[in-house]
Amino acid sequence: MMRQYELVERVKRYNPSTDEALLNRAYVYAMMAHGNQKRASGDLFFGHPLEVAAILTDLKLDDATIAAAVLHDTVEDTQATLEEITKSFGPQIGALVDGLTKIKRLDLVSRRAAQGENFRKLLLAVADDVRVLLVKLADRLHNMRTLQFMPPDKRHRIAEETLDIYAPLAGRMGIQEIREELEDLSFHTLDPEAYEAISRHLNEVTAKSEKLVEEIEQTLTAKLKAQGINAEVSGRQKRPYSIWRKMERKSVSFEQLSDIFGFRVIVDTVDECYRALGVVHTSWPMIPGRYKDYISTPKQNDYRSLHTTVIGPSRQRVELQIRTVAMEEVAEYGIAAHALYKEGVNDNSRLAVESRAYQWLRRTIDLLAEGDNPEEFLEHTKLELFHDQVFCFTPKARLIALPRGATPIDFAYAVHTDVGNTAVGCKINGRMSPLLTELQNGDEVEIVRAEGQTPPAAWESLVVTGKARASIRRATRAAVRQQYTGLGTQILERAFERANRAYSHEKLKGALPRLARGSTEDVLAAVGRGEMFSGDVVRAVYPDYKEDRRAGLADQSAAIERPGGSSETVTDGIPIRGLNDDLPVHFAPNGGAVPGDRIVGILTPGEGVTIYPIQSASLADFDNEPDRWIDVRWDLEAEPQRYPARIKLQSINEPGSLAQITQVIADHEGNIDNVTMKRRTQDFTDVTIDLGVWDLKHLNAIIAELRAKRTVSRVDRVTG
Repeated sequence: MMRQYELVERVKRYNPSTDEALLNRAYVYAMMAHGNQKRASGDLFFGHPLEVAAILTDLKLDDATIAAAVLHDTVEDTQATLEEITKSFGPQIGALVDGLTKIKRLDLVSRRAAQGENFRKLLLAVADDVRVLLVKLADRLHNMRTLQFMPPDKRHRIAEETLDIYAPLAGRMGIQEIREELEDLSFHTLDPEAYEAISRHLNEVTAKSEKLVEEIEQTLTAKLKAQGINAEVSGRQKRPYSIWRKMERKSVSFEQLSDIFGFRVIVDTVDECYRALGVVHTSWPMIPGRYKDYISTPKQNDYRSLHTTVIGPSRQRVELQIRTVAMEEVAEYGIAAHALYKEGVNDNSRLAVESRAYQWLRRTIDLLAEGDNPEEFLEHTKLELFHDQVFCFTPKARLIALPRGATPIDFAYAVHTDVGNTAVGCKINGRMSPLLTELQNGDEVEIVRAEGQTPPAAWESLVVTGKARASIRRATRAAVRQQYTGLGTQILERAFERANRAYSHEKLKGALPRLARGSTEDVLAAVGRGEMFSGDVVRAVYPDYKEDRRAGLADQSAAIERPGGSSETVTDGIPIRGLNDDLPVHFAPNGGAVPGDRIVGILTPGEGVTIYPIQSASLADFDNEPDRWIDVRWDLEAEPQRYPARIKLQSINEPGSLAQITQVIADHEGNIDNVTMKRRTQDFTDVTIDLGVWDLKHLNAIIAELRAKRTVSRVDRVTG
């Protein structure tokens, strides 16, 4: 276990003016608080917070963070209180320990929904101070290093969660060393055989390639020095999980990988970065498509570097990263490298950091306020954690960073939610393009908008960013609610009219307490969804009203006419157009309905109105539910459209019979949606056809001609 003086010495290496007294007090306080507590390994528990603090000294963090790391388990696991911590060590350390304690109290190894909620709380806890996240990542890293002492089932869950959330989160914060170690430790636990196999291969390749790596380092150093560039060149073997992920992504074997090693070229200035790149490209042929400039367009975690791949000595593919010393520090330590987390920062540095490295985390936390449920939030955030980036531009040259595979729809929502919701088209590099085009690095994207547009629900499955999915889902829900509100308004207006009572939103608002709803919109949507019956609303507004069920049903006239009964002309029913109507309308699943049919609407909770022909036998199922019957009528003033119908035929079983049937439908401009066939006997086949027709006259014309065909023995319309 680390001694008191060893911790102080580790901090003094990078911060000679460290507050030794503070660190000593934190050490002694935590040691006394934890006492003889033991970990699963049998070691003293106090060794764990010390190791967490040691990891953070590698990131060269400030005294407050180191002290908070030493104290981070005291409030949760000992008799210590937050008030004591704050009084003894100050409000800054108290706030850090408080944030870590809130995270500690969460069972992060849990079911998906609970995991999503816990992840939300994790990000909320770091919203005010990202140092909470840095301590949490160090805590997770040490727990992963000692994972072998946990039960097997718990080991697997912790490793899976680490690979899903913590490793990519470390990557998003730019802390590559911690990210890579978390990935390898998780990989070793989740698939030990694959880990061992790749590690064995890597060791063999390293032994064989040791001289080649030295040769490339020496050759490149000499070439740069000849051009007056003093550079530090170092070769680096890729990590097992990185190799495994590349093998999986490209579906190749280990032997087929040609870029096991990467080389870093560290220079003094940005100018020397580009000069070094020129030396590399004039010395060896570059591989097209493998050059990336993250200096002019940094990643969202502030990573800056030039990337290129060349065919180097011995025809070996060589990956190169060229950067300055300052860029190297950010590449290794990420957000922890910024002066904000060192001693003596000023407000300007805080603003500079928050404008770049903290941007993604801020945006993700903003999503918490937009109403996603925990599972959706976790899904959306993981989408962004795992994707590489492409960089695109608005017509005004604003840089938009997106996950690889993103479309103009994702781009539109990245610009602003309103832009995404009203998007109807796009121009990519000045040319009209489909909204589902995959964007490439450097594309200039202009979104074409139309006010009043609502994003189609299908977009949700086509976009790749969490923000786009969340926004589309919210817009879809809002549109559906608006539909149900409109339907509920029409239902209530007719219900009050049948009751000979006046209807107004003001009267409805006065009845809200009796209806247990918070707003008139809630009532209207509930009626539209079928969760609240119109008669109950009438009685809530007019308590003295007594509904005559029989009279109410008679008033609905043809809308509830039973087969064989009398009918009256429907004049005031809710207008129904079809599937493109602004009401949540569906047609009977077994046969549909077409203009010319007498129709009735059946309200289904959560689904809207289902339209049945009045002769449909399925209506008998709703005889005992009169509140679900809705007065409807056709509204054919909109653009012509086809409506669903179903016919059933018996055809002679001979070659060409199906072709004759489909030809009749085609000649009449009917549209076949589905065909099912079942052999009835050796000579006859039952054929069921779902088709789209303009109206009842159109359908009857098709049926009449089919009956005239020699190969068809019988044709009937199916009405359920």
